[in-house]
Amino acid sequence: MIKIYAPASIGNLNVGFDVLGAAISPIDGSLLGDCITIQSSKKFELKVLGSFKNDLPKNELDNIVWKCWNYFCKKINKKINIKITLEKNMPIGSGLGSSACSIVAALIAINNFLKKPLQNSELLILMGKLEGIISGEIHYDNVAPCYLGGLQLIINQKKYLSEKIPNFTNWLWIVGWPGIKISTSQARNILPKKYSKETCIQHSKNLAGFIHASYTKNSKLASTLMQDLIAEPYRTCLLPNFIKTKKKIIEVGALSCGISGSGPSIFAITKNTDMAVKISEIIKNNYFKNKIDGFVKICKIDTIGAREIG
Repeated sequence: MIKIYAPASIGNLNVGFDVLGAAISPIDGSLLGDCITIQSSKKFELKVLGSFKNDLPKNELDNIVWKCWNYFCKKINKKINIKITLEKNMPIGSGLGSSACSIVAALIAINNFLKKPLQNSELLILMGKLEGIISGEIHYDNVAPCYLGGLQLIINQKKYLSEKIPNFTNWLWIVGWPGIKISTSQARNILPKKYSKETCIQHSKNLAGFIHASYTKNSKLASTLMQDLIAEPYRTCLLPNFIKTKKKIIEVGALSCGISGSGPSIFAITKNTDMAVKISEIIKNNYFKNKIDGFVKICKIDTIGAREIG
């Protein structure tokens, strides 16, 4: 038997649409992500547990974990009889890499169980392909950090698919899921097909400056450049109370605030634990649909990524 945990992630980070992503873990030591357990079996079986199991498709063939198994079998040209148990702990359509958690954990678990017939690069390509089934486009800004950990820059070249870049270890990342769902495809379809030359130039300046600031350890510059010119102006209509909540978060002194991935989750950054708690309360009181369904977590960058757990 083998059990793999894959952590939640924040895509885009405001400044890096589709090219930046960060794996995150709560500072209290709890797990924020999905788990996959694999056992020997005489036939293929898929069992689903976890807080959000009822949000998954009822038809097994529509489950992304079944698709992971099916694609893996095709990749190695062999049908694998195993029992897979998915612990679906991440809300679907949350903007925290929920589908990536399931995909990454499933593919790593299958590969490890079979004594690693696929190399890491092959696995990552397969992860991106399966993520594309969910979102409508292949992108790696959730699967790469979820798999490899840390802050990942997506380059998407043959030998350089994704590269880990330095992160600010004293940053606390507060993430809040308001208890509603937004599909990735819905959030992508709302974006314009074309952007002005001025927007493209400024976006390039911000992204290049952020990468520079990350390598030179200039925290102030990095946080200043974390501006979303590509998605946030168009996606706020999907996020009730986002603008008001962000304004309050920035007013109390957060370094940055934005939409996590496609939303509806949001993130904020601070260096101060007391401020992180204050930001958590702002999110709960101003952004949640109700205080029962949503959650807020104070996190740090997860530098490990997906791993085997007991």
